[in-house]
Amino acid sequence: MSDEQLKGWHHLPQIPLQVSPVFQWPPNPLKIMKWFWESWFLITEKLIILALTFASYYWFSPSIDAARSLDVEWISLIYIRNFFLALVIGGLLHLWFYTFSAQGKNLKYDPRPLMVKGKQFTLGGQIKDNMFWTLGSGVLIWSAFEIVLLWGLANGYVQNIEFSDTPIWFVALFFLIPLWESFYFYVIHRILHFPLLYRYIHSIHHRNINVGPWSGMSMHPAEQFMFLGSVFVHLIVGAHPLHIIFHLQYYFLTAITTHTGFQGLLIGDKNRLALGTFHHQMHHRYFECNYGSLEIPWDKWFGSFHDGTIEANKKMQERRNNITGK
Repeated sequence: MSDEQLKGWHHLPQIPLQVSPVFQWPPNPLKIMKWFWESWFLITEKLIILALTFASYYWFSPSIDAARSLDVEWISLIYIRNFFLALVIGGLLHLWFYTFSAQGKNLKYDPRPLMVKGKQFTLGGQIKDNMFWTLGSGVLIWSAFEIVLLWGLANGYVQNIEFSDTPIWFVALFFLIPLWESFYFYVIHRILHFPLLYRYIHSIHHRNINVGPWSGMSMHPAEQFMFLGSVFVHLIVGAHPLHIIFHLQYYFLTAITTHTGFQGLLIGDKNRLALGTFHHQMHHRYFECNYGSLEIPWDKWFGSFHDGTIEANKKMQERRNNITGK
C-alpha cells in the first residue's frame, strides 16, 4: 500500500470506486453491457440466488391451492427451508474465510480478526451475537413475510403475474428487484441513522465495525422488519411466487455475502466469485458515508459518497466537523 492510499486497510480494490456505468457521463453502451453481464451472468451472486429461488419454488414451497389456507405443514416447510439456507450459506462462508482461513488474508479488506469477546455484543462475542440475530428474529421475519405474501397471492390480495400472460414483465421483475433494493435500502438506511433510531435500533448492526458473513443480517428485529419490508412493493406491482421468493432471498442472502469482509472467493489464485463490497465496508468503519450501493449513485447525488481515495476521506472528515461543529 502506497502513502497515497487510505491507512488501516489490508486490501483495496481498484480506487477510486466507480458507480454503475448506467449513471456515468458520457454514456458508454459497451461499458454498460459489460457491467450488466458481469453483475448477472456466469458465476454471480444474483444468478446463484436465482437458481436457489427456482429450487425453493419447485421443491420446497406450497402450491397456490395449498397456500390459500394457513396450514402448519407448508408454513413449517418455508421456515425450515429459509433457516437451512441462512445456516448453510452463512456457515460455509464463515468456515471458508475465518475458521479454516482458506485464502488467508488475500482479498481481505480489514486486516483485523473478528472480535471473540466484547461487552457490546448480546452474547459476549461477535460471531455468537451475529448468529443470534440472523438465525433468530432474522429468519423468522423473512419467513413470516414470505408466508403472508404467498397467502395473499393465493387469495387474490396480490396480483398474480404469469409468464404466459406477460413474459416481458415477468422476466423484467427479476432485474428490477435489485434496482429497487438500491433505492429502498438507501432511504431506510439514512432514516436509521437519525440519532434516536440509531441509538435504539441501528446500533446493533454497527457493533460490527469489522464485518464477517454473519454480520449482514445481524440487526434489531425492527430494522430487519424495515429492511425485509421492501418485499411489500409487490402489493402494488404484483408478483408470481418466484418473484416473492427471489426478492426475499436476494435481500437476506446478499446481506450475508456482501459482509464477508473479502472482495471475493479466491480459488487457484483467481477471484471466482465477487462477494464483499469495499463501498459498504467503509460505511461500517466510517459510519457517515456510503449509505447505499454502487448500482444507483444515491450517495453521490446527496454528498455522502466515499470513493476510497484520500481526497474523499478528507471531505468526509470536513462533513463530520460541520455536523458536530468542531
